[in-house]
Amino acid sequence: MIMGQEVMHIDLANITEEELLNVKVCNLPVKIEGTWVWDCIAELYKELLIKELKFKPQCYLADEWLTPDGEPIVGVPFFIAHPTLMKLERKMMFDVEGGTKQSCLKLLRHETGHAINYAYKLYKRRKWQKIFGKFSTEYKDFYRFRPYSKNFVIHLDDYYAQYHPDEDFAETFSVWLTLGLDWHNQYKGWGALRKLKYVDELMNEIKVKEPVVPNGNKYWQAKNLRVTLKNYYKKRKHSSAEDFPDFHDLNLKKMFVCEDKKTKLPLAAEVIKRYNKDIVNNVYSWTREKKHIINDLLKTIIARCKELKLITSDSETIVVLKTSTYITTLIMNYRYTGKFRGKK
Repeated sequence: MIMGQEVMHIDLANITEEELLNVKVCNLPVKIEGTWVWDCIAELYKELLIKELKFKPQCYLADEWLTPDGEPIVGVPFFIAHPTLMKLERKMMFDVEGGTKQSCLKLLRHETGHAINYAYKLYKRRKWQKIFGKFSTEYKDFYRFRPYSKNFVIHLDDYYAQYHPDEDFAETFSVWLTLGLDWHNQYKGWGALRKLKYVDELMNEIKVKEPVVPNGNKYWQAKNLRVTLKNYYKKRKHSSAEDFPDFHDLNLKKMFVCEDKKTKLPLAAEVIKRYNKDIVNNVYSWTREKKHIINDLLKTIIARCKELKLITSDSETIVVLKTSTYITTLIMNYRYTGKFRGKK
């Protein structure tokens, strides 16, 4: 199947995981056309047509979901273009972003919001900046969001509209574009309604116009990525994970107790490990943090419990609750401060 560095033939339906991980992304026999993703893109184009918009963003396979800054095109992650790659993505990252029709369409609408913003340079308008903020605002590694704010629409997870003015516009556009959504009533009384009305006004103005920027550069194309899937995932995990020092120890000793040879109690590490999947899902449901980050953090905690030989007299339900609460707290600290450790 693979001779040296040259790919002779790759059968994704029958390839082993070990073989697959040694394949370079650029050599994967995948394309958008003819896949379920293509059907989602066709549905996106239909929504744009129904809204009488002339603009249709070109979509291509990239290393992740993206719209290159200033480019009126949409990058779709290569791993959703084939079931085998989706399976590997789920195993490596514990989730497949855009892996269902509903989530795929949500992300396509969002990225199209960026693309149409760049195609017509809407962000340069004075009123756009007055309503959404300055496009030149710096993107930060984290952002503080207000869960109950009515000044922003709710479309993607993580209250993403609150991240940056460009994201606010893309999310507002996504809500406006969604067919069958009565945003006038859903956002009645919200500050976000003003943004939706402005987007409606903008789209009615530009719908028959040709884009100012008709074409875009396809940055981070999958076909140009000469990295193996093994290194691709290694890099992704490293870029989104953190090195966690031993500051867990003090907190874990408050949650559990050190091993006592006279007392036959279960090891905390074994109980936590047994409910690994449940804890990851619990924390994800509250934080919407990427599952692989939650899982890596949980692995660190299990390792520390094992190293400290911690035991517990609590029921398994209480152990799961304590651990889930602790990890949720760490992640929310990170979301609001950029650090897992809270302020002293």
